[in-house]
Amino acid sequence: MSVDTATVAKIASLARIKLGEGEAAAMVPELNGILAWVDQLGEVDVTGVEPMTAVIPNTLRLRDDVIDADPLTGGGIRDKILANAPAAEHGFFGVPKVIE
Repeated sequence: MSVDTATVAKIASLARIKLGEGEAAAMVPELNGILAWVDQLGEVDVTGVEPMTAVIPNTLRLRDDVIDADPLTGGGIRDKILANAPAAEHGFFGVPKVIE
């Protein structure tokens, strides 16, 4: 695939980038060089190479998921929380209607 000045102008228009004629002409060999490099990458034999998501192996540090681990933030305190609510309805915070 090769790029010409009309293609560069079309890409610039789609990207909302203002390019003059000279700038568009200067971009043609640069974009063609990039596309040639991508084609060159396609020629590399990658059989037997596992795809990777990172250069180094990463593992996430996870904590055990324990219910009610902290008595201040755990469950079972709904009544204490709703005591601060201006309007509690059926065990939930009551809020004004915003959609008619």
